[in-house]
Amino acid sequence: MVSARKGLPQSKTALLLIDVINDLDFEDNEELLAGLPQLAQNLARLKRAARKADIPVIYLNDNFNNWHSNFNEQLKACTRPGAKGKELAEALVPTKQDFFVLKPMHSGFFGTPLQILLDKLGAKTLILSGIAADICVMYTANDAYMRDFKLIIASDGVISNHQKSTDDALEKMQWLLKARIATVDELIASLKK
Repeated sequence: MVSARKGLPQSKTALLLIDVINDLDFEDNEELLAGLPQLAQNLARLKRAARKADIPVIYLNDNFNNWHSNFNEQLKACTRPGAKGKELAEALVPTKQDFFVLKPMHSGFFGTPLQILLDKLGAKTLILSGIAADICVMYTANDAYMRDFKLIIASDGVISNHQKSTDDALEKMQWLLKARIATVDELIASLKK
């Protein structure tokens, strides 16, 4: 359903893709890079299912301390030849229906208009996915929890530098933030209903 007032889709649920447009040029990332092909496949499938279910897709992305950048410039930089995150960025190229929020810090809520956008969309439940499960995903989940959003974390739609870090973050989000943890396949099945 689309709001007549602003032309924004109305949905009780929104999919957040956190830091997926990323050159991934940081230390100790070998394990993360090895998991990128599967992550790219999982998130592309989840995004397609969300779009089919009329669930808004919101890209939450670091500005990487480039205060003169915009989202399109980041996409171009992350899909250039040799960019470590190229495969993921290319699998998740945004469409005109998608929303973009650049964030200056770990949480998608800190210093951004994300809360305003979610309110205008009517979202009360957030599906979180992306990089890194133990940092930006978890900080965004924490801030969402404090704002009374229901949380769903795609267990195979998040990744960290190390699998143990991902597992620990998922456990904390489930226990402390009351998040529902579900696989991408489980989420896709529930979105089809």
